[in-house]
Amino acid sequence: MPDSPLSDSPYEVLGVPSDADAAALRLAYRRALRSAHPDTGGDTARFHAVQRAWELVGTPEARAVFDRGSRGGAPAPTREAWAPAAPNARRDSRPLARSYGHPGGLSRERYLGLIREWAGRGVQLEDPYDPALVRGAPRDIRHVLADALAEEATARSLATLGIAYTVWHDVATDAAGPGHPPKLDHLVLGPTGLFAIQSEDWGAPVILRRNELVGEALDGERPIRALAARAKATGRAARVKPTALIVVVPDDHAEEPLEVGGSIRGAVVALVQRSRLASAVREGLPGSAHLGGTEVMEVRSRLQAVVRFA
Repeated sequence: MPDSPLSDSPYEVLGVPSDADAAALRLAYRRALRSAHPDTGGDTARFHAVQRAWELVGTPEARAVFDRGSRGGAPAPTREAWAPAAPNARRDSRPLARSYGHPGGLSRERYLGLIREWAGRGVQLEDPYDPALVRGAPRDIRHVLADALAEEATARSLATLGIAYTVWHDVATDAAGPGHPPKLDHLVLGPTGLFAIQSEDWGAPVILRRNELVGEALDGERPIRALAARAKATGRAARVKPTALIVVVPDDHAEEPLEVGGSIRGAVVALVQRSRLASAVREGLPGSAHLGGTEVMEVRSRLQAVVRFA
């Protein structure tokens, strides 16, 4: 199971309450494994999720570790699951892309406000990222934290593009979508184009159909339409036009590493797995316009003059 605030807990995967006794847990595991087994018409992903759930809570020792809030079956401080990561020393000297803004910053601010409001006025939260607390929060609050983590993961990937690229994170716009703040998660400029990128984690797979994303977890959202509106607002202010609109999701939430659709106002639409993002930007999307060196410099100057951060 992916380490996401929206992932089902092992108990939810097995269909039992978190206080189920060992016998009930074992019975639930056997039933879930039987119903999910591919040989009996089950789903392979579901089958692996059931096996992983049993690894996490199937023995008293593993269950005690999980219930204390650790991840991956080894004892760890609870904050390490979803708290902001400490800066790490670089392991090589390769130049990184120029980056501006604070990826995931606004989403983390929203999460902290929402989780404290949900916990109750006057309640002192020792650790707002305690996995036990996060798992008990309503889905909309967990979704905000999942978005923050997704934005941070995307930023780490984009940083590897190198000095030919410039990246702006959390760009303020005047075009908000339902349930979303008025911002563009990432704007990337380089010789392969100007990319407007949205980082998402809905906790479930999505597919690209007719230039829009479709999936049970979307609950009426139209992510690409909203991304196009934000990209248009930013481009209008700088008098530039994005060449691509990308929604990036966790690898297991998209069937293909890169799925390219049509275009919206001249910008090519794509759904990209997180691990494929950097190469997709570096190579450029099929049908998306590349930019000459002089043009890149001119677009960068225009954007630097108008970009504000959320």
